[in-house]
This record gives sequence, C-alpha cells and structure tokens, in this order.
Amino acid sequence: MPQSPPPDGERTPARPFPTPPDPPDWGPPQPHPWPYSPPPPPQPEPRRPRRHLWVVIAAVQFAVIAALVAWIAWPAVMRAIPGAVRAEVLTPAEAGDAVGVPLHAGTSRSEPPPPPRADPPECAVAVGPTTQAVYAPGWTRFHSATYQDSAESAVVTQVIGTYPDRARATEVFGTLSDGVSGCDAARRIGETTSSWSYGVYTTSPDVLIWIGFQDGAPWACFRQARLEGSSVLQVSVCRAGDGAPATARLAERFFGRAGA
Repeated sequence: MPQSPPPDGERTPARPFPTPPDPPDWGPPQPHPWPYSPPPPPQPEPRRPRRHLWVVIAAVQFAVIAALVAWIAWPAVMRAIPGAVRAEVLTPAEAGDAVGVPLHAGTSRSEPPPPPRADPPECAVAVGPTTQAVYAPGWTRFHSATYQDSAESAVVTQVIGTYPDRARATEVFGTLSDGVSGCDAARRIGETTSSWSYGVYTTSPDVLIWIGFQDGAPWACFRQARLEGSSVLQVSVCRAGDGAPATARLAERFFGRAGA
C-alpha cells in the first residue's frame, strides 16, 4: 500500500544509515564513515566512599548494646516503673471519699524509710510498720503515700511493697505480724517521743488488723495489712475517735485495686 507523502509534498529518499544534522558552520554534509559506530554510552561517575555511613551505623549499634547491658545489670528495684505503682494507690479524692474527710497529698516515698528508735528495741516493727523494719531489702517495687486533711485531724497512709515471689512476701508479712503481735506497748523515739499501746484484732496467714493508741492523747492509728500474691499491702487511718469503719472502707478499695 503506497505511503502518504509528507505534508510538504516532498518525499525523502531512503538512506542506508542515519546522518547527523549539519553543524551550523561546517558547510555541506560529509559522507558518514563506514561502518557506523555509535558514540560510547556515558559512564557513571565513580561512587564516593560511604565510610561515614558505616561509622554512624557502628555508633548506633554500640549505643543500643550499651543500653541493653546497663538495663540487665541494674537491680530489679531500679527497673520498676514508678508511674505504674502510683496508679495503684488511691488519689487524695478517692481516699477522702472512703474515709469521709477531704484530703490533700502529703508525703510520698519510693523506698521504705529507716525505722525509728523503739524502746524496747524488739518493738521496732510495731512503732514503724511501714519502714525498713518490715520492708527488708529485696523488694522489686515500693511506694507509700500519706494524705491528710487541712486541719491535720486525719492522716491516711497507703503502702505497696512487692517482692520477687510470694515466698519472700510471706516472710515479710510474717515479720510484720509477729512484730506487732509481740509488742503490747512501746515508746517511739524520734524528733518527738510518744508512748503507744497496741492491740491486735485479727491475725491470719494473709490478714492483720490492729490498732495503736497514743498514751495521754485522744489519738489512735487504725491499721490493716494484707498479703496479696507477692505484695504486702497496708493502710492506716490515724485520727481522734473511732477510725475503724473508715479504715475498713479504705482497705477494701485500696486492696481491691492494688491486689488485682
């Protein structure tokens, strides 16, 4: 089938090989050399060394390994997450609702304090049930929170002490139970000295309920402790008058949350 002529009406004769366009100032076109050799393809530029990239990668790997070694080397107590522990403690508003008195935050601790001096010395647990006299080294997490009202007529405390396993927690709870049960009266010696009498109302392998009465003052601390899994939990309400019902409500809410 004949081809249509080009738009300008001229037919271009066939050529055996393509001829490059004429340079502007070279005159008439010259015959193309035979055989025709196309120009060599452009060569890629040599790649620059990437040594700096390997240095960065090596530095990152070293930092990751160092962090992992440090994490493993730290004791378990240092790896505890304080925020997770604090979330188990009732807030001042929640605790105030339980005891029936508006409360605001007071002292907060992430490790048990040293025990106060006791007279006689064997009553150290009774005068310091939330201290190192009970919560011996080896705990994996610890948190205590103390709230009080604006008139300081009520003081509320919550304590969590967790150990690696239930066997160790059972030993700690036994130390608390035996220490309180074995002390009828003692003097607490510190910045101020006070005399206390103690009475145990309930004792079992995982529950302890007792009261400490301050001698010569209308003040008492109503306390409960419970063994929950590998944790030893405590609550107390110190106030004038009968604080037993408020302590029971506080214990129910706090133990239910922290022991879940």
